[in-house]
Amino acid sequence: MKPFNIGIIGLGARGVVLLSSLIKIPELNVAAVCDNDLGRVERYRELCREKGLSEPFSTVDYRELLARDLDAVIVSTTWNTHVPIAVAAMRAGKHVGIEVGGALCEQDCWELVKTSEETGRFCMMLENCCYGDNELTVFNMARQGLFGEIVHAAGGYEHDLREQIALGGEMRHGRMVNFLHRNGDLYPTHQLGPIAKLLNINRGNRILSVVSVASKARGVHHWIEKNRPDDSELMRADWKEGDVVTSILRCAGGETIVLTHACTLPRPYSRDGRIQGTRGLWLEERDAVFVEDDAPQTVSNPDGEHHWSPLSDYKAEYRHPLWVEYDRKGIAKEGHNDMDYLVLCAFADSLEHGEPPIDVYDTATWMAVTYLSEQSVAMGGTPVPMPDFTSGRWLNRAPERRSKYALTEICREQFE
Repeated sequence: MKPFNIGIIGLGARGVVLLSSLIKIPELNVAAVCDNDLGRVERYRELCREKGLSEPFSTVDYRELLARDLDAVIVSTTWNTHVPIAVAAMRAGKHVGIEVGGALCEQDCWELVKTSEETGRFCMMLENCCYGDNELTVFNMARQGLFGEIVHAAGGYEHDLREQIALGGEMRHGRMVNFLHRNGDLYPTHQLGPIAKLLNINRGNRILSVVSVASKARGVHHWIEKNRPDDSELMRADWKEGDVVTSILRCAGGETIVLTHACTLPRPYSRDGRIQGTRGLWLEERDAVFVEDDAPQTVSNPDGEHHWSPLSDYKAEYRHPLWVEYDRKGIAKEGHNDMDYLVLCAFADSLEHGEPPIDVYDTATWMAVTYLSEQSVAMGGTPVPMPDFTSGRWLNRAPERRSKYALTEICREQFE
């Protein structure tokens, strides 16, 4: 099959990381690149030469890139520019893969949805965590009923990013301006994406409301006091983003979701996953599972104390066939343990066959959590309603297109 010609807009750290996965996908050809920093453009061209690739068309103006004959673009710019660039790309006739990040306002989310509907171009969030090995294993277990009826889920983006945030000016990273001026769940989709797919959000279920509260903001200033005490401008900075932001999402199906955003305190990285049902649960922090039907084998005393089983004990039987196939191919892992590779494969598959596994309604809903959480925090934890970006169609939407990369069910016939 002739490869699809794609453009990449945004050549910072994320745009560069994606190249290692893109070059392993023959269906995708990077034909054009863009960044408003000429130095980044030149470094990207050099990187292509080092990897033995033909040099793509390059520009510092994304409108020039959008004027070219491309099938799709990937938007990997700073968060606050995702929506206007994605909208312009769809209006230019390109499908869009948009990198993760939260929305600034409701209007942005609706503009994504309406533009996709009007142009017939899809807008797929490239949420790589939807394709994580553990996430898909747990999804398979849940779909086969091991946890019973799911009633609660949780996840977090808990990542010590104090240096990146505090030095965002000199590192040219967009997080700094957001942490200075906003207070909410700024980065909800890594944990929300896999949970939303498991709970059939936008296909028979939907998120009704968001409640968020934020702790005080001390972590970044403490890091600056310790590491940059002579930087008077940084020392005076008034950081608005709370060190821990906790959000509760309520679903039409009766489930609850708890999301935690914590990037400014010292701790190891975690997405803090939890899936809990009437028969058992999975906890990422323990890398473990408890299933009630296994309890007789794990009771250690007359009081009936239960014990966890490692998730690895279940992988031989419940690992998602996508990861079984991927490992069988022996592809060297890169880019977030190659969740990047798999989400980009899903993007390529969508260019060939149509509807993506993460569509514009998912993209808008997941991004909306950010501005809704800001509103709730500002109002002292008041519940804020989630807009229905499907305009009522969530009640009876057609099932997701069947493919290897489907995220609401496992299409086993695709792996035969």
